[in-house]
Order: sequence, then C-alpha cells, then structure tokens
Amino acid sequence: MDTDLSGVLTVDQLALLFVLLLGALVSVPAGDRLGLPAPVLMTLLGIVLALLPFVPNVNVPPDLILPLLLPPLLYAAVRRTSWRQFAANVRPILLLAVALVFVTMICVAAVAQAIVPGLPLAAALALGALVAPPDPVAATAVAGRLGLPRRLVSILEGEGLFNDVTAIVLYHVAIAAVVSGSFSAWQAGLDLVLSAVVAVAVGLALGWGANKVMDLLGDATLQIGLTLLVPYASYVLAEELRGSGVLAVLTTALFLSEYATDADDVMTRLAGHTFWDIVDTLVTGVAFGLIGLELHNALRTASGRWGELLGWAAAVVVVVVLVRLLYLLPATWLTQRMHAKRDVEEEIPMSWRETVVMWWSGMRGVASVALALAIPLETDAGTPFPDRDEIVFIAFGVIMGTLVLQGLTLPRLVRRLGVRADSERERDFEKQLAVRAARAAKRRLREIESVEDLPEELSEQMLRRAFEIGVRISPEMGEDERREAVHHRVRRLKRVRRIQGELLSAARHEVLAARSEPGADPEVVDRVLRHLDVRSLR
Repeated sequence: MDTDLSGVLTVDQLALLFVLLLGALVSVPAGDRLGLPAPVLMTLLGIVLALLPFVPNVNVPPDLILPLLLPPLLYAAVRRTSWRQFAANVRPILLLAVALVFVTMICVAAVAQAIVPGLPLAAALALGALVAPPDPVAATAVAGRLGLPRRLVSILEGEGLFNDVTAIVLYHVAIAAVVSGSFSAWQAGLDLVLSAVVAVAVGLALGWGANKVMDLLGDATLQIGLTLLVPYASYVLAEELRGSGVLAVLTTALFLSEYATDADDVMTRLAGHTFWDIVDTLVTGVAFGLIGLELHNALRTASGRWGELLGWAAAVVVVVVLVRLLYLLPATWLTQRMHAKRDVEEEIPMSWRETVVMWWSGMRGVASVALALAIPLETDAGTPFPDRDEIVFIAFGVIMGTLVLQGLTLPRLVRRLGVRADSERERDFEKQLAVRAARAAKRRLREIESVEDLPEELSEQMLRRAFEIGVRISPEMGEDERREAVHHRVRRLKRVRRIQGELLSAARHEVLAARSEPGADPEVVDRVLRHLDVRSLR
C-alpha cells in the first residue's frame, strides 16, 4: 500500500512517524551500548521497515524534504560552534566545502558519463553535484560521539555546514541545463554569487530582527519557541528570493549565537539547550529513518537490472571515496605548511591518522536524498529527464554505501588509529576559564565594596565564594591557593546541598500530592512546584 504525504495524513503515516520518533530516542542508548552511531542505526531501521511488506511506502514530496528537515538540524549544529571558530578555520573549510565539492562533482560526472550509455554531460554533472557533499548531520552526529579531537570535529562541522551551499547551487545549475537544453558558465557563476549574497543578507536581517523580538518577548518559553520558527523563516525566505536557504540559516544562527546571548538569562539558556537537544535527536532520527524508507524507490528501479545498476553504483562509490582521500592528502599537507608559515590559530589535522579519520568521515545523507528525489520527471520540451531512474539508483547506492559502510566502521577505525581528543589541552583551557571566572567575581566584589559598606566577616565570606566559583569548575586551579582548605569547604557545601536537596524533594512531593486533593487548584500547585524547581536549580 502506498501513502502520500502530500495529501491528508493517514493513520498509517502517523503510526510510521511515531515508530521513527521512538526509534530516534531508542537508537541513542542502543548506539552507545553497541558502539555504533545512532544515525546509522536509524538508517538500518528505515531499510528494515522499507523491506517489510506490511509497512506502507512513504512518498515524501521532494520539495519538502530539505525545507522540513535541514533548518532545525543546521540551527542545532551551529549552536555548537561560533563565528570565531569558523573565521579561524575558513581556509580548511573552504578547501573542503567548496573546492572538494567541485572536484568530486567533475570526477563523478566523468566516470558516470563513461560507464552509463547515453548519459548527457549535464545529467552526469547533476549526479556529481548531489553526491558530492558529505552530510552535515551524519558527520557531526557520528564524529561528535567518538571523542575525536575538537579541531577535527570543528572542520567536519564547518565542511558539512557549508558544502551543501555549493553543492545545491551546482545541482540547480546542472538540472536547469538539462531541462532547458542550454548552459552558460557565466550565468552559473553569477547565480552562485547572487545566491550567496541574497542568503547572507536574508540571514543577517532575520537574525537582527529575531534578536529584537526576543528582547520584547522576555519570557524564556516564548524566546525558545521563536528560535524554532526563525530557521524555517530564514530558509524559506531566502529560497523565495533565489538565495541559498542553507547559507541563510547558517548566517542567522551564527548571528544569534553571537549577539542574542545574555549571560544572566540562566533559565532561557538551560531550557534552550535541553529543547534543541531534543529537536536535534528527534529530527536527526526521522531524517535518517526516511533515508532507509526511501530505499523502495531504488529497489523498484533496479527490477531486472541488478547487476548493471549495482556495478554503476559501486563504481561511483569508489570514485567518491577515493577522490576524497586523494584530495585530502595534498590539501592537508598544504594547509599544514601554510599554517606553520602564517602561525594562525587554525584547527587542522595534525597527523596522517587524523587525515584518515577525516577521509572516512565523508558520509552522504539527507541532502543527497532530497536532491536525488527532486530531479524533474520531464524537460521543458516534454521529453523524459534523461536516465533519471539510473541517476536516482546510483545516488542511493552512494548514500547507502558511504553512510552504512563508513558509519559502521568509523568507530573501529578511530579506535584502531588511536585518534582521541586532546584531554590535557581541554583541561588546561578549562582551568584558564576557571581562573578568569574567579578573577571576574573578585573584581566585581571589589567594585561592590567600593560603593557599599560590607561587614568584614561578610566580605571575607564573599571572597571565599568568589574563589570557590573557579575551584568548582576546575579543582586544579586551587593547587597554589589553599587547595585543601577549599576542598574542605566544597565537601561541606556539597553535604549542605545534599541535605537541602532532600528537604526540597520532600517539599516537592508534598506539593505534588496536593494536586490530587479535592478542591486543589492545579494551576496554583504548578506555580508553587515551579518555584521549588527553580530553587532546586539554583
């Protein structure tokens, strides 16, 4: 039975969506226990569901896949980075996100045109463009859970976030050439530049506007709700103005992460972090589950031609994987040489082992699926799009080959090569931040003492509290400043907090029990319970 998401939602569709959402939650602890990435498990779940005869086939409208899935995923990914981090890594990111996409597209097009009889050059370029970009969601979701060095994760995140911009524009140019029957390199270059300019303008405008609206809203719940709407608005508006929706979302997210952060807005920050973790987990699971579910389209295409189509797909997989390796080796060497000469704070692979991990992390995913399914059925002349079924099958072969094969083996490769995060460097940086935090607290205490007459006992107590702020972040900073005395006070404070926590827990249980009593107003109960919850957080 086929169901179509372009119409009214059916019970079958809702049930299938519930299964994917449940799978997204279960795949996280299952992946941790099995040592496998959650996105890969969700893709395998989608494949299993697609092969079961009683599970409905879901025909997702191609023009809705990217607008529905990419904006929240991109926004969640950008929240983990910063403008400074991107600016410091702009050279390696551009080498991967722009140059490597071009190189991969050309190589794939050349091989595809050579092995697929009668495949036009423009159609081959469209295939190259849609399989060229590694998936930002797959890369960050997989790499982020393997304990890789932060510099590698930063480069993979930057590549994944920006390569879709290049690939999608090149894809649209190639598709337009096939559909219209004409191609202009000058027009293609102009479209690329205009798309970027429009996207950045839209992203900055919406970021500035959203920042102002957040100030007016004030309430944490409303502000977090706005952050969910802004990525969609940025993507859709940019696409309507013929800009890059992906780049617009990235610009908006970077602007908000830089300028919409209030250090004293604790509730919004804690609630927002939790909310976006939930959104990221659920949407990522659904996205990769849909990749597996869409397998039925490729299976239908291959009926009676399995050997031929699998051979073509395998050849393109080999090209995609080898081109990335052959490109990364000299590109990394060149970046290291330039890095040493200019002495800039770039986060680059520092050894051949890290370069190999970067190479094997180039998995394809959501964007490639959406672009493959979005290939038009006909040209402007009314003729069928040349070799559309073959292109879709090859694209799915590349997605499955890279996502499943590389995703399943990447954890083992990382362990085998011994690539690990620089924990000592992270601890040193954490200690530096702890010292800075304590010093800032002491400076503020001196400012207060200059305008207020504090009792000596209270002043000494606050000075100890200021120092303890840093020690609680990094206990090592107390080595030279009464470490044992501070540890004693910290242990005493922990004991006080433990007892206070039990007192608050008893209070919460009593208030919650009052909710079921006759005549109790549940709104009043919830208001009192929220007060106790906030007190517990503090």
